[in-house]
Amino acid sequence: QVQLVESGGGLVQTGGSLRLSCAASGLTFSNYGLGWFRQAPEKEREFVVAINWSGRNIRYADAAKGRFTISRDNAKNTVYLQMNSLTPEDTAVYHCAAARDFNGPDNRASVYDYWGQGTQVTVSS
Repeated sequence: QVQLVESGGGLVQTGGSLRLSCAASGLTFSNYGLGWFRQAPEKEREFVVAINWSGRNIRYADAAKGRFTISRDNAKNTVYLQMNSLTPEDTAVYHCAAARDFNGPDNRASVYDYWGQGTQVTVSS
């Protein structure tokens, strides 16, 4: 059974930082591309960033460029999202996702096979 479990969310002030983690089990982690998506209340799910199996190819949404950094540790079956310079607009539930058939980092939710339950990030003004 595949599981993706996010952690690291919380409440932070504007300008602060958080580091999210997503621990995977039940799959061969290095065979999967990974992505982070977020969903704010009453808004559609939004792509944040994706990374290929090796970590060499990364794609960021415009909102994440220059502030967020994705990385992965295949030995630990974990993907990370370092978020800096947070603003209230970053408030959302952040989900990680894994895709088996991954032709490079992909921003389409439909290509991902497995999803975590999410971790809440709240940025106060």
